[in-house]
Amino acid sequence: MRPITLLAQNLPQPQSGQRNYECIFHIQGNTHSVPALRFNSSSIQCQKTSYDYEGGDISDLPVDLSVVWNGNFVIDNPFNIQAHLYKCRALRDSCGMCLKADPRFECGWCVQDRKCSLRQECGGWMHATSGNSRCTHPKITKLFPETGPRQGGTRVTILGENLGLQFRDIQMGVRLGKVPCVPLEEEYVSAERIVCLLNDATGYRVQEAQVEVCVRDCVNDYRALSPRPFTFVTPYFTRIQPSQGPISGGTRVTIEGSYLNAGSYVSVSIGPLPCYFKKRNAREIVCVTPAGLAPGSTSVLVDIDDAELRNPEVKFNYTEDPTVLRIEPDWSIASGGTLLTVSGTNLATIREPKIRAKYGQAESFHNCTVYNNSVMVCLAPSVADSELGFSETGTGPDEIGFYMDNVNALVVVNETFSYYPDPVFEPLSPSGVLELKPTSPLILKGRNLIPAAPGNSRLNYTVLIGETPCILTLSESQLLCEWPNLTGQHKVTIRAGGFEYSPGTLHIYSDSLLTLPAIIGIGGGGGLLLLVIIAVLIAYKRKSRDADRTLKRLQLQMDNLESRVALECKEAFAELQTDIHELTQELDGAGIPFLDYRTYAMRVLFPGIEDHPVLKEMEVQANVEKALTLFGQLLTKKHFLLTFIRTLEAQRSFSMRDRGNVASLIMTALQGEMEYATGVLKQLLSDLIDRNLESKNHPKLLLRRTESVAEKMLTNWFTFLLYKFLKECAGEPLFMLYCAIKQQMEKGPIDAITGEARYSLSEDKLIRQQIDYKTLTLHCVNPENENAPEVTVKCLNCDTITQVKEKLLDAVYKGSPYSQRPKASDMDLEWRQGRMARIILQDEDVTTKIDNDWKRLNTLAHYQVTDGSVIALVPKQNSAYNISNSSTFTKSLSRYESMLRTASSPDSLRSRTPMITPDLESGTKLWHLVKNHDHSDQREGDRGSKMVSEIYLTRLLATKGTLQKFVDDLFETIFSTAHRGSALPLAIKYMFDFLDELLCFYLWLLKNNPQFVFDIHKNSITDACLSVVAQTFMDSCSTSEHKLGKDSPSNKLLYAKDIPNYKNWVERYYSDISRMPAISDQDMSAYLAEQSRLHLSQFNSMSALHEIYSYIIKYKDEILSALQKDEQSRRQRLRGKLEQVIDTMALAS
Repeated sequence: MRPITLLAQNLPQPQSGQRNYECIFHIQGNTHSVPALRFNSSSIQCQKTSYDYEGGDISDLPVDLSVVWNGNFVIDNPFNIQAHLYKCRALRDSCGMCLKADPRFECGWCVQDRKCSLRQECGGWMHATSGNSRCTHPKITKLFPETGPRQGGTRVTILGENLGLQFRDIQMGVRLGKVPCVPLEEEYVSAERIVCLLNDATGYRVQEAQVEVCVRDCVNDYRALSPRPFTFVTPYFTRIQPSQGPISGGTRVTIEGSYLNAGSYVSVSIGPLPCYFKKRNAREIVCVTPAGLAPGSTSVLVDIDDAELRNPEVKFNYTEDPTVLRIEPDWSIASGGTLLTVSGTNLATIREPKIRAKYGQAESFHNCTVYNNSVMVCLAPSVADSELGFSETGTGPDEIGFYMDNVNALVVVNETFSYYPDPVFEPLSPSGVLELKPTSPLILKGRNLIPAAPGNSRLNYTVLIGETPCILTLSESQLLCEWPNLTGQHKVTIRAGGFEYSPGTLHIYSDSLLTLPAIIGIGGGGGLLLLVIIAVLIAYKRKSRDADRTLKRLQLQMDNLESRVALECKEAFAELQTDIHELTQELDGAGIPFLDYRTYAMRVLFPGIEDHPVLKEMEVQANVEKALTLFGQLLTKKHFLLTFIRTLEAQRSFSMRDRGNVASLIMTALQGEMEYATGVLKQLLSDLIDRNLESKNHPKLLLRRTESVAEKMLTNWFTFLLYKFLKECAGEPLFMLYCAIKQQMEKGPIDAITGEARYSLSEDKLIRQQIDYKTLTLHCVNPENENAPEVTVKCLNCDTITQVKEKLLDAVYKGSPYSQRPKASDMDLEWRQGRMARIILQDEDVTTKIDNDWKRLNTLAHYQVTDGSVIALVPKQNSAYNISNSSTFTKSLSRYESMLRTASSPDSLRSRTPMITPDLESGTKLWHLVKNHDHSDQREGDRGSKMVSEIYLTRLLATKGTLQKFVDDLFETIFSTAHRGSALPLAIKYMFDFLDELLCFYLWLLKNNPQFVFDIHKNSITDACLSVVAQTFMDSCSTSEHKLGKDSPSNKLLYAKDIPNYKNWVERYYSDISRMPAISDQDMSAYLAEQSRLHLSQFNSMSALHEIYSYIIKYKDEILSALQKDEQSRRQRLRGKLEQVIDTMALAS
């Protein structure tokens, strides 16, 4: 807002009664009038006023200006003077952009408001003219390149905000870690861009570092760090393809290696001459070779910035230029397309040779196929579009030659070559359609059918009737075509080389097969059928009147149902679109509570046993210790251990449980001898495969049912060796999937009794009716410190008190291992209303509602807890107000959940009805959200809110879409051989070479049981969802095709479209592993020895030996007999040594 003064000439003085001067501004189509003051005849001033124009992105707007006096007299403006309106804040969101604005605008940075403004609009105002101005809080938004060689020389471009106002502000302030980067003044753009030249970093021990920019001083307010680090790499190349080419150059070569896209500049030389750069990426550089100096091998030199890449083993071989000696046949028709055999020398040095021809204005080329150094085959190029004619005796083209890289000598060759006119055929008929009987041949008439070319080569014709070729007989003026048995209309197509022509359509009609009596019989039968149809229509008319009445009644019901279906589908679609973004934002990746190695191994080896003997020190007598030591030495004899296992498996009383227990005990006892255990395992697996082949069992069942000691030992073997892999790589996406499933399930109602939920991947765990609920935001007092800030938790008003306590514990102890936090059963939920009013909320108390035989668990809605309430978790106590009879609920719920835990497979979860456990004392049945609708006491009215249950299956799709990213991340991690920079675990590659495609199933055994890897609690609905993902995983690993239909299970239909993509991942995974170099026995032995050393003291081997010895006692006679019968055992006296152990143990006892 400022006055505008204009200089003028001969401005008249307004007289009495005349209007004064006005300034008229034309702003974006609108006229804006401002009063003006005349100073004298040569000066006038538009008064101070405010202007405005639309467009927050327009910083400077020239507008037309005119001066008017006495209302309508316009002062001349011969120089078309304009006024400039401007907004300081437009396109100047940062301090640097503000201060570099045109000085005449007098824009400056308002420090306190953090915006660009005029001086009068701000108190703390900074302007570029002050000389020492600089902007705080510089920011780097983009950095490229992000990798470069250690030798330096990389031009690093830094884009951002507030990056200094003058070059001297940042001249000494750019570095990458400790490595200086020298800014280039000619590339500097004030406040926005810095281009610096990176110094040599070979003397610094740094792999990657953030780029640091300091504006004069390196203090926090004037220091910026790049959001992504710059990585120092060592680029190298390993080969060049193709490795040879003509001495004239022009060969497009690919140089293969790693980190070849690093740095800012690359140059390639073949010997002393540059190779013309085309493109590059991380693994290859493409360039075109220059002409060589002489035939022979030449070094390939690659320079990336200041790094000189050299590989003496990589050479490019210049060969003599190819030559063309002969073209056979030496003719073609004008449309080309005929096969030509080209003879010459050094033809194989050219990867993509082309033959070319030019005749008049027509020029074309065709690709050639090289067979060897002396022969290649080409298709003759077409010159049919030439404006020049062709003689029937042959016409030579203006040029005939070859494109062979840069071999210019072959662009035009001196070979004699002739073009003959294309054949000309007559139409089949004037109308274009010719009718023939099936037995009649087709005669195609024409001219130039046989070119008058010398030699034995002839033009080959193909005639198609529709898509069917016919048998041809050729003469000088016609083609005789005989076809197989065809009827109907078919297009006729004639082809010869590149010539193609359709003379018309052939209509092949068949002779009538019906006699006159047959025709009369058909007519009579048709008339009788017509009478029957008329009678049926009359009867139908009468029936339809009754149906109309019924239809009108049903119409109203259908309209109501249709509107409710549409509402439900619309809700599902909205959930699918919004929940993905919300869920990804809320999962902030809290710490992953991995189990320690010992607990992890025990959960897999001995599931369900928390206090196993192998975890405790065993106090034994000296004789017993001696005997067990001797027994341990026997176990390290491969023949004894194999005989022991085979003998046990041959006993009918040796149960499946015993097999798993023995396998786990053996692997525990041999924890320090992993190399020996691996040899035994390979022998047992070989025996298992041989037995499977002999019994002709289906190969897919092998290793799928864990029915043998070998199979359980394989699982344990993977358990020991893949712990690091699970912890460092596969654990995170599995935990993120678990968290995503748990959080998504808890966003909607979950039935505390049946485990059914609104959001589910499992059809069997889906609530199939409408549940009304609201989300409440509760403020939980921190149980560890009541003075600490309250924790905000989202719950549902339909949640039971136990469910609320679980959500509160999840929020308060977020990231803490489940075993280290309080249990919900040990805490009470206290609702605080003011300072004194405190109520203990419980699942069951004296206020619990009982309707007939049904007792409903208390929820937040039951207690009328409001949004924003303050609640607290306090140690368990008995309240005078809430006398809980919760033992009934605890018993029934624990009984129900235990049943779910014993059946965790998808098949066992399917078709199970919710379990209703009656109160043994009162005879009441507990329920939460849904009752068992198959129960005889269920009233029909209770199902009023339930629609057709299949409508709710759309929620499966909504849930699947929300979780899709996390499932994909897990599968992609599992089916990838490159795990975050670390190599594929040796155990996988080693056992893959032995078992091939069976590996996938055992990877999943470890990766689909989160509670085996993490310290968490997995409830029944989460388990059901993971089971659906597990089924998808197994289907992806299966080689058989799954045919799905409308009756297929929903858990298969849900991921039906994704499984083909996952199968491609599996195939790629197997292919990548198979292409990896085989692991030598020496490397595997070293790896196993290292694993044995790391975990040697995790388990008590004496306790494990003592447990194994119990099976020796149980099957003593059978084992001793087997050792006696075996010749190898007799030679090693294994029976005597075992008897010595048995006798020593007997004396000790």
